[in-house]
Amino acid sequence: MRASRLLSILILLQLRQRLTAADLAAEFEVSERTIYRDIDALSAAGVPVYGDRGPGGGFQLLDGYRTRLTGLSAGEAEAATMIGLPGPAAELGLGAATSAARGKLLAAIPGDGGVVADRMAARFHLDPVNWYRSRESLPALPAIARAVLDQRQLAMRYESWQGLRDWTVEPLGLVMKAGTWYLAARGAGKIRVFRVSNIHAPEARDSTFDWPKDFHLPTWWQAEQARFEAELFATAATVRASPEGCKRLAQQSPRGAEAVATAGARDENGWCEITLMVEDSDHGAREMLALGAEVEVIAPASFRGRIDMLARAIAVLHG
Repeated sequence: MRASRLLSILILLQLRQRLTAADLAAEFEVSERTIYRDIDALSAAGVPVYGDRGPGGGFQLLDGYRTRLTGLSAGEAEAATMIGLPGPAAELGLGAATSAARGKLLAAIPGDGGVVADRMAARFHLDPVNWYRSRESLPALPAIARAVLDQRQLAMRYESWQGLRDWTVEPLGLVMKAGTWYLAARGAGKIRVFRVSNIHAPEARDSTFDWPKDFHLPTWWQAEQARFEAELFATAATVRASPEGCKRLAQQSPRGAEAVATAGARDENGWCEITLMVEDSDHGAREMLALGAEVEVIAPASFRGRIDMLARAIAVLHG
């Protein structure tokens, strides 16, 4: 543990030029006294590190010194693909390994390449969570990620709209979609999707499993997503929308934006006819009511009738 910390301190000093004992103590979650002992150990090993006292002081390496002791540990190699995604990496339990792997990769880049790469990471940030949403609390995610990486069967209790059910699955991969984590796993004879926040008491079994032939997580997820959307939005509705209605509909969802983009010609008042895929008349009616009088539903009749029923109920409530 200490040897790993010493190497990480050395790499951080190489990347950031100067760091205080307080900076290093916060980075490694140890006391400043421990950091001073670590610096002494590096000096005793022949590393040219020295410190300056005072407000602008700190530790730094002798100009021009670079280490090539940058080999990745097994855990750091697993986490390497999460570099640039500190939030998701931390949720998976790979935060520390990802940080260490990133430092080693930057330290191994010759010349000023590491400085340039570090500048890119400091100036471009990916935030996968949508506006007005906080990250889900996912205490079980690290254990699930470990079962995925170790290819071990996973026992768990899953809460769906049908209620609680015990499962033993073969975890194949984790996917973050719009800030929400999903588990792809083979269970009861097929590959299924489980929302991680609905998984309770996951426990990795000792038994491993054979990897499904020709399974590729990104390809499978793309196909599964297309299948889900096609099954969910299976009703074709015809609506008329004003110029403002078209604008709002396009902003409402990617599905609405696609429908507006393929709409027919506009009449003299700027209204146009649009074919929109909706989940069903009830869900579709609630979507259209948000657009007010800027959209008129033409068909199917059940959709138009549901709009009329809900609009009358709203009028009575507010009358």
